[in-house]
Amino acid sequence: MTPALGPDRPLLLGVVADTHGYLDPRLLRLFAGVDAVLHAGDVGAAAVLKGLRALAPVHAVRGNNDAALDGLGLPEHLDLEIGGLSLHLVHELAAARPPAGTDVLIFGHSHRQLLERRAGRLLLNPGAAGRRGFHAVQTAARLRIEAGAAAGERLVIGPRLERRA
Repeated sequence: MTPALGPDRPLLLGVVADTHGYLDPRLLRLFAGVDAVLHAGDVGAAAVLKGLRALAPVHAVRGNNDAALDGLGLPEHLDLEIGGLSLHLVHELAAARPPAGTDVLIFGHSHRQLLERRAGRLLLNPGAAGRRGFHAVQTAARLRIEAGAAAGERLVIGPRLERRA
């Protein structure tokens, strides 16, 4: 378990996945002022992590497409305690192994946003923030943690920008 993040105050986390090596400047504007960034895999380049670290501390896991990059040195799963809540971060939901009592399960891979409660646990998939994949719109999410509760917010970055030749 990673050390706890944050004092007894509301915390705002930027949640992103499936950047596939592209850090969209629109995402950086949406994440301005966050206390930390959680990246749920398929980072695609160390430069993405570096760019996000310019905003706030980054906690990230590797995705299936990060294997060609030796996983960027990232773990497959990450368990965090933030604002008094337990979070489990993984790329593919099918690979999730959250410890008992996990409050929030964050994952990526499907390129589809999901924000719902199941069995008392918040499940959050920010969708895909990169230019590669079948999604037409780039998305992310924010997670607000306050008074021992988590609330997610879906974000639309904008139409998927095409790669330039």
